[in-house]
Amino acid sequence: MSDEAVLAQLIGQAASEGAEIATLRAIAEEAGELGAGRALARLGLADVGAGKDMAELRELLAAWRDAKRSVVKEVLAWGVRLMLATLLVGLAVKLGFWGWVK
Repeated sequence: MSDEAVLAQLIGQAASEGAEIATLRAIAEEAGELGAGRALARLGLADVGAGKDMAELRELLAAWRDAKRSVVKEVLAWGVRLMLATLLVGLAVKLGFWGWVK
C-alpha cells in the first residue's frame, strides 16, 4: 500500500470514527513521512546512494573549511612578518645603520 493510500485511509477512518487522538497522530506521522519523501525526491536524495553522497559532501565541506582556515592563518602570519620586517627596516634607517656599514 502506498503512502498516499495509507494517508487517505487514515483520513477516512478519522472522519468515520470522530477523529480519536491515536488516529490523528497516525495521520500526522504519515503526512510527515510523505512530505519528507517528496522533499527528498525533489532534492534528488531519494535514491539508495544519497546517504553516501551526503557523507562525501560533508567531508568535502569540512576539507574546504579547513583549507580556508589555514589560508587565513597563513595570510595573517605573513602580514605580521611583513610588518615586523618593515619595522626593522624603519629602525635601521632611523638609527643610521647605513652609516655603520660604511
